[in-house]
Amino acid sequence: MAYTSALSLIDTVLDSDSFASWDTPPRYGNIDPKYAETLAKARSKSECNESIITGEGTVDGIAVAVILSDFSFLGGSLGTVASMRIMNAIHRATERKMPLLVSPASGGARMQEDNRAFVIMVSITAAVQRHREAHLPFLVYLRNPTMGGAMASWGSSGHITFAEPGAQIGFLGPRVVELSTGKPLPEGVQQAENLVARGVIDGIVSPMQLRAAVSKTVKVLQPAVLGAHFPTTAPGSGLPVMEAIARSRDPRRPGIGEIIETLGEDVVKLSGARRGTAMRAVRVGLARLAGRPVVLIGQDRHFALGPQDLSFARRGISLARELNLPIVSIIDTSGAELSQDAEELGIASSIARTLAKLIDAPLPTVSVILGQGVGGGALAMLPADKVYAAENAWLSALPPEGASAILFRSTDHAAEIMERQGVQAQTLLSQGLIDGIISEAVPFVEEVLGTISNALSELASNPERAGRESRFKRFERLAR
Repeated sequence: MAYTSALSLIDTVLDSDSFASWDTPPRYGNIDPKYAETLAKARSKSECNESIITGEGTVDGIAVAVILSDFSFLGGSLGTVASMRIMNAIHRATERKMPLLVSPASGGARMQEDNRAFVIMVSITAAVQRHREAHLPFLVYLRNPTMGGAMASWGSSGHITFAEPGAQIGFLGPRVVELSTGKPLPEGVQQAENLVARGVIDGIVSPMQLRAAVSKTVKVLQPAVLGAHFPTTAPGSGLPVMEAIARSRDPRRPGIGEIIETLGEDVVKLSGARRGTAMRAVRVGLARLAGRPVVLIGQDRHFALGPQDLSFARRGISLARELNLPIVSIIDTSGAELSQDAEELGIASSIARTLAKLIDAPLPTVSVILGQGVGGGALAMLPADKVYAAENAWLSALPPEGASAILFRSTDHAAEIMERQGVQAQTLLSQGLIDGIISEAVPFVEEVLGTISNALSELASNPERAGRESRFKRFERLAR
């Protein structure tokens, strides 16, 4: 496929005439004459004086720093000069508190230079970490091809990672792999579309679509602009327990999919935990809710919750910490996956790690039990500064049929056990396990979003009630 040049991408993504270069003429010092000749030829064939272009511009008026490889200059390879450009640009963006868009198209370290060109990848990663520690967005757009050290350092460091359609992306090129191992890689393994399907990167975006994707992301992440509040009180449904549970299981009942659909352009969806498996039971995205940026983590009740899904939830929690955003978790699960794979991948320890990571997050958190809240899968995403349940939502260690089977070896006593355990929203509220009940009046999703918005506003106004220490004390009180 053709290579997208750095300059054409700048023209496509940034506002017209807004780009200002940060680069100075390259100085290589005392280098081998053959290498100097190679560089001179590369400059004559390319629109660039090095393989990296850095600078700033605007996207729909929002200032953004950019760092782009140009494959036409020695295959986008990174020598010391190019790597220093990357590092200096990242530091400059950090100092000026600017979001970063980086777009590698490179095979990695430049073979004409010594080992510093290889080891300096560590220095680039250190600069990236400083930018992330400043809670600034780091967006990556992988172009064809992105391989080797470029992919193993700054190319894999994004909060959100998009890729060019058909781009070759991987650790080592297929020819090198075959010569090194004696075995060719299967066709399509290193293609961008395969990596999206595997949850390694977040989406395929054409160069012409990138401007819209960047604009949407930076707008979602703009500082809070608070809007109106919504009424959020509800008395509970008052239905018999098994009727309420039946309503929570109704396939027509709104879930996380409908919440994301209602938010529309105010959500940037992520693809997976970057572990080579597609996620179905958990959805994660950056969202703008009533003028406030948040990380939204929601369970999809149509799928059993597996270890990889919980890994995806933990990615969302980590993303919230890095961007200093509140966390909103939506609980709606029939329980964790029961299978050999789940056991061998450590479902129990995955629940424990997710639970610990969420309760330890030094951020405002809001959880909503939207429907079914079964077992450890629900518990893993429950701890929050404010916890709510929908009128017909429920929370239990086991589904009613399973609890009855354990105690009576039949499902005939399900209602009796659920009543005794107090799984319904009204009882959860009276026991202090939740902070309020959300009306299921139409439009239900609007009621949910209004409740979350009110809770986040309350936590912003009372910061002493948000964060890990307050959360620790809240849940420690339950044992007294």
